[in-house]
Parts: sequence; C-alpha cells; structure tokens
Amino acid sequence: MQLTARVLFVITLVLASSFGARSARADDEDDKAQKPAPAAPAAPAAAAAPTKAADAEAPSAPSVVDVKAGSEVAMYGDSDHVYVFTPSIYGTVESPTAGWSLNGHYLVDVVSAASVDIVSTASPRWIELRHAGGADVTYKPGNTGIGVSGSTSIEPDYTSYAASGSLMQDFDDRNLSVRLTFGGGHDTIGRHDTPFSVFSRTLDHYVGSLSLSNTLNRSTVLTLIGDVVLERGDQSKPYRYVPMFTASDATRIVPGAPIGYVNQHRLPTRVLEQLPLQRDRGAFTLRVAHRLETATIRLDERVYADSWQMVASTTDLRWLLDASRRFTYGPHARFHAQKAVSFWQIAYVSSGPGDIPALRTGDRELGPLWSATFGPGAKWGIGPAGDPFQWTLGTDIEATWTGFLNDLYLRNRLAGLGLVSLEGTF
Repeated sequence: MQLTARVLFVITLVLASSFGARSARADDEDDKAQKPAPAAPAAPAAAAAPTKAADAEAPSAPSVVDVKAGSEVAMYGDSDHVYVFTPSIYGTVESPTAGWSLNGHYLVDVVSAASVDIVSTASPRWIELRHAGGADVTYKPGNTGIGVSGSTSIEPDYTSYAASGSLMQDFDDRNLSVRLTFGGGHDTIGRHDTPFSVFSRTLDHYVGSLSLSNTLNRSTVLTLIGDVVLERGDQSKPYRYVPMFTASDATRIVPGAPIGYVNQHRLPTRVLEQLPLQRDRGAFTLRVAHRLETATIRLDERVYADSWQMVASTTDLRWLLDASRRFTYGPHARFHAQKAVSFWQIAYVSSGPGDIPALRTGDRELGPLWSATFGPGAKWGIGPAGDPFQWTLGTDIEATWTGFLNDLYLRNRLAGLGLVSLEGTF
C-alpha cells in the first residue's frame, strides 16, 4: 500500500496545496511507513510586483524558451526499522514571454520494512518498489490562464490515477492572482501476488482548491489556500489486522504496550481493519513569504478537519540566508498536532466473532499524535561566474520526532531524512 503521512505527511507534487489532489490513500501499518516528500522549492529571492510599463513591453518581446531539469535522491530511515530510497527526476520547458509551460516528474520508491506492525503479525521483512510520475501544462499569455495536470502511481498491489484542471486570473496589475482547481482520481487496492480480478477495492476522490496570492509590497507575498477533498470507497487496508480484547482485558492495555503483553491479553481472533466508506476533508492554509535584505522567510499555518472528526494543525517555517553570491542556507522547522478520529480505540472490545466493532483501525496515523521536525538546508550555485545558479546543488537534512499518545506498541519514533539535488537551467 502507498506510504503516507508518517514523517512529513504527504508527497505534494500536484496542485501545490496543503494536501492537494493526492491519491488519498491511508498507509499500511502492517507494511509501510511514510515516504519522505521531495523538498519544496525555495521562496523567490524577491517578491517584486510587476509594473505597468513592464506589462506593456512584454507582448513585443521576442519569444524565449527556458529549459530546466533536475534530479533528487532522498533517503529516509526511522527507529521503527523502515527505510526508503527515492531517486527522482523532473523538468520544465517554458516560454515566459508566450505564457506557456510544461512540467514533468518521475520517481521510484524502494522501501524496506520490518516495523513493529509487521513483527506483531509474525510477517517477514519485505522490500517493495513504487513508480510515480506526472505532468502538467499551463497556458497564461496575459492575465487569464488555464492548466491541466495528470499523475499516476503504480505498485504491485495498488494503482492510482488522477487528473485536474485549473483556471487562473490576475487582478490589480498582477498584484493579486487567483487560481481555481478541480480534479479527481481513481485508485485500485489489491493484495500482493493476487490479481485485481481476484481481489480488489476501489477508491474515488474529488478535489477542489481555491488559492489567492497577493503581493502586498516589493518584499512580501501573502497566500491563502482552501482545499476540499471528497473520498468515496473502501480504503481499509487488506493487510492490517486489529487485535480484539474482552472488556476486562481492554482496561489493562496502556499506551505503548509491547507485542508480548498485547498477545497475552488479546482474544485469539484477529479481524481486518474496517474504515468508513466515505471521508470529506477540508483544509485552510495561510502563507507569508517575506524578503529581507539578505534573507527570505516563509511561514505556513494550516488547519485541517474531516468528517471522521479528525482535527489538526501544522506550522511550517523556512528561513534562507544569503551567505554569499553562490551560497544560501537556513533552517526548516515544522510542528504538527492532531486529534484522533471518532472511532479510534487503543483496545477494541469484543465478546466473540459475532460481536466485532463495525469500525476499527490499527493505523496510528489516525490516532492522537504530535511531531516536530527540524533540520538545515543549503543551496550552492556551481554555475559560471556570470550566472552561478545556472547549475544548483542542494541538500537537506532533517530529523522528526513523533509522539504517539494512545497507541499500541510505540510511544514515539525518531526519523531522519536526507536529500541531495542537482538542477540546471539551459
């Protein structure tokens, strides 16, 4: 199953939103952990508002085509014995004067895991491969533009396809930009080494996003983003089994109870996870990017709620300092906290096979938790003297500490993420 929000909580390559048009799949506690997300692009060196004179001259300028290509290699590991290696490539071809652009990306996940959830079911360590890619086209010759995008993700037991369309409009001499996006996708969930014709489930999701970006002055840009995602289908994990307890034994289960203790008190029956068949999500993000004389600061605050009664808040801060003409560096800090879904239980009570809770899960990412991330990042301009950032070498190193407040097996998890990138402009 797809890796989801365990460390950075989402690959966000589509829609540039707080949770975007992701394939909306929950993670497999029995076999998967969070896939590290590629680093977000740094904030622009300046937030200068275009002038009317510049706008008037643009149509008469000759058409210029810019080409940008890059590659990233990300490596993730955590104290729960999950390791991910992710090489990726991406590229952009655009004409700033004609107003069109074409972007594409492709990545491979190589995952090796022997997490506590795998050990608790007496399953062996496994290795799996995932391929994911996407492309988008934008045409915006003036104040009005359109865009379309598509993405896919393929694993041995999961396939996902998504597409979206966008409308863009600039106002106030392009100081205010509005983008409206609608999209959807279809996922097929299966079992490893089992054809979809023998066993499969489907999940459909529909996405709407509205963003407003306002250039307040030559140094500050304010962005507001609202997202809605509607999910329909059974996203329960076919590998995840949930232990059951008698009413008396359930009172003996405490957060972080080890595997042996749980097995000693649980009922012999293990039942598969069962989640609600629909989920409606909503999020609002406030983003401020400000350019100082020798630094750029970007602050994001995101609030989230859904129909499963999960509520969450995420604060993200990036600070990039100009050490020289060729070198920028700075810290990245992030804090996330969430309330559990309404049907969350550390110990589900059952009196026997005929008395199983209708909704049940062992996914600790649906429970109450908090996480803190911190680490440095840097970019080197290794191009020629006239244009140092024609070629850019980048690196990010981050550590995330997650506290699970009411879950079996784990009370906390330490994870590390390292990323190296190379990008060239032609």
